[in-house]
Amino acid sequence: MLVEILGTGCPRCFETERRARRAVELAGLQAQVASVKDIRVLTQRGVLATPAVAIDGTVRLSGVLPSVAELVTLFKNHVAASAPAGAT
Repeated sequence: MLVEILGTGCPRCFETERRARRAVELAGLQAQVASVKDIRVLTQRGVLATPAVAIDGTVRLSGVLPSVAELVTLFKNHVAASAPAGAT
């Protein structure tokens, strides 16, 4: 799973990245967390408010500072939705 924190490098963006790394750890997931600061990329992805969180290329949150618990839930739900039918 690829988690991208999209933002301009503001303190809220850095905090979102820190929380995302912690959430991945708490959820016990294997994921790469990357920071994307290129304004052209943000524009291409349709991000109008930062920070934004994208999972596997899809923007899932934008303009909010999510809690670690919210991110854990978001990541686990993504993994569950991505699992093949019948997988546990």
